[in-house]
Amino acid sequence: MSKPLVDLANISKTFGTGDTVVRALDNVSLSVGAGEVVGLKGPSGSGKSTLLNVVACILAPDSGRFEIDGEAIWDGSYRISDLRRLRRERIGFIFQFHNLLPFLDAVDNVALAMTLAGTERTAARKRARELLDYLQVGKRADAMPSRLSGGEAQRVAIARALANRPRIILADEPTAALDSERARVVMDLLRQVAVEQSAAVLVVTHDEKIFDRFDRMVSLRDGRIESAT
Repeated sequence: MSKPLVDLANISKTFGTGDTVVRALDNVSLSVGAGEVVGLKGPSGSGKSTLLNVVACILAPDSGRFEIDGEAIWDGSYRISDLRRLRRERIGFIFQFHNLLPFLDAVDNVALAMTLAGTERTAARKRARELLDYLQVGKRADAMPSRLSGGEAQRVAIARALANRPRIILADEPTAALDSERARVVMDLLRQVAVEQSAAVLVVTHDEKIFDRFDRMVSLRDGRIESAT
């Protein structure tokens, strides 16, 4: 495999101190390559969401190192100064619930991610419509979130995550609120994105009905990788 887009080595993270300390991650090493879709599973409290938040540069690890697309991000401390820019330009995040802004229609929910990154509004709206078409929800571009089905809203959320052409796509339980058919559609779209845009996709899930959509399933327990298949 070519050099991974996400490369973590011996990442540890604890919360609390003394008798209340919780080791959320314990020497976790994981690599995800371009075009690869990897699932993270495990019981509640196993460290899945903590690991996702470390990759997203939302949580700083206590030790270890990690790289994104060959660039050192953490090695005892952050190696880049502008984490917000990193997240805007290179990381797309998809949540369990779409979290669309209720006062903006679908196209403006997507365009907002680009205008916040400095894209001119007309260009942002043009790309937003292209993304919505790409994700087969273009006909709903002018609909408000309250008028979208669950599957449509999640596709708009995926479009928003892709707006700034990130190489890393992180998703936290993206299909938990969807039925089986819509869940599989969402995962097939994420695979399409991974392949066509050479992105690395890392998904936290408990949803057994989509396990067959992953290249690998990584199982965590008590902050450690228990298995990877």
